[in-house]
Amino acid sequence: MTVSPSSPAPGTALRRVAAIDIGTNSIHLLIAAVDPLLHSFSVVLAEKSATRLGERDPDTGHLSAASVERAFLTLRHCRDLAHSHGVEQIVTAATSAVREAPNGREFLATLQEQLGLEVDLVSGPEEARLIYLGVLSGMSFGDAPHFILDIGGGSTELVLADGRDARALTSTRIGAVRLLREFIQEEPLPPSRRQFLEAYIQGALDPAVAQVRQALRPGESPVLVGTSGTAMALAALAAAEDAKPPLKLQGYRLSRARIDQLIDRLVAMTPEQRRALTAINDRRAEIIVPGALILQTAMTMLQAKELVVCDRALREGLIVDWMLRNQLLDDRFAFQSTIRERTVRHLARNYAVDQPQAERVAAHALSLYDQTRGLLHHDPGPGRLLLWAAAQLHGCGKHINIAAYHKHTWYLIRHGELLGYSEIEHLMVAAIARYHRRGLPKKRHESWQLIEGREERRTVSEMALLLRLAAALDRRPQALIGSLKVKAVGPKAAATGVRVLLRPQAAEAGQPEPDLSLECWSLRSCADAVAEASGLALVVEGPEGTPPT
Repeated sequence: MTVSPSSPAPGTALRRVAAIDIGTNSIHLLIAAVDPLLHSFSVVLAEKSATRLGERDPDTGHLSAASVERAFLTLRHCRDLAHSHGVEQIVTAATSAVREAPNGREFLATLQEQLGLEVDLVSGPEEARLIYLGVLSGMSFGDAPHFILDIGGGSTELVLADGRDARALTSTRIGAVRLLREFIQEEPLPPSRRQFLEAYIQGALDPAVAQVRQALRPGESPVLVGTSGTAMALAALAAAEDAKPPLKLQGYRLSRARIDQLIDRLVAMTPEQRRALTAINDRRAEIIVPGALILQTAMTMLQAKELVVCDRALREGLIVDWMLRNQLLDDRFAFQSTIRERTVRHLARNYAVDQPQAERVAAHALSLYDQTRGLLHHDPGPGRLLLWAAAQLHGCGKHINIAAYHKHTWYLIRHGELLGYSEIEHLMVAAIARYHRRGLPKKRHESWQLIEGREERRTVSEMALLLRLAAALDRRPQALIGSLKVKAVGPKAAATGVRVLLRPQAAEAGQPEPDLSLECWSLRSCADAVAEASGLALVVEGPEGTPPT
């Protein structure tokens, strides 16, 4: 995946940093553009290479000469690629395969001597902490606690965390590569061997599960988040069978029943049959069965009915940790609590949105939302944040072409990265922005077909109408409207219309009061849309001397 950020705002400079995760199965490179102003980062480039460091010498436990050679070639490529992007620092972590091998430290010393890479050999709990930071950068936790399960090649990390801190950080020495190497000699897996593996996994996970459960508070039922290869592969297999596969797997949800069905099918396959599955690569096909059995057993022990997939993990955690150490983040909670705001502003900046104008439209939209509850909308609350995001991004299509820019806006938001938003929320933000001008939603529109739920469609329609009115109030480069007030026309029980009163900004001494006739005209042009969407007549009233219509 490659995402190129736009130029930073005047007076700021993006700082580029690279993270390398040396894992048991793969080496991951991530190059990030860190924005000191927004206190966040965007991904410039991400690469992954299967180096299989976990395939160690069976007699000595040493990293094999072949795996070391593969790792050196990959790490040299990662270093050179990172330097070509002008990174100021490369932060590197090695996990279970290296920390357990007798020659692991010798391997790291040679890396520093020959490649100039200083690698941090992280402990199991530190690996879990970095995974937590990575997930924290890509998901909104809200007020709910979360279990985070990361199944690696040589170890499995289980975390209990919320938006403020990690309450329990555990690491267990079981992983997909380790189980494959030590216990699976025959495939398809015989029932007796599967039962043995499940019992072995349960015994290994018992201390970790007990530790996270002990940190739970009465009445809490955490969400289970799955990261890294096994979870992503199962999600990819499931999504490939969906009638409308998602563009991204971030936030994809898998029920326990569906996971059980997938695993039963995978266990019954030969390695050749699994390699024929287009949703996963050949190397993942080799190790997915033991990884999936770890996931299934963990879900049973945690009594989890659903898995939410997160595509961020340790490598993103290295970037967040670098930001914390370089005083680019005040604290983790502030980073988590503003994740939605920051990701929207990132996307707006990438598409050269006129920020002052977007802020004004957003302010008008929220004012209309607050004043028209029960009149133009019946949203209980969640739609307000979606409306704000759509208002901030409604003009991004102008980056492509001013003609029909609302359609370009939908495409850019739909295919952009909105961290902290679920898949349906992402689609709703895009659709609200899409319908802020021109025609109302129609059945044939792809943007409308993707919003399947009745309540979600109602929210999109209502929020899009509010955004249409807000955008109509801000057509000039400068801000002229000081405030707006909305009243129902007709009896309270059955309003027949909605009256919008506009008031200009206070004029400077000696200057005439701003003329809002253009704003009144623009708002009145929305009357047909208001009538069609809500059945209400729109009455617009400007300053004294501007007749209501």
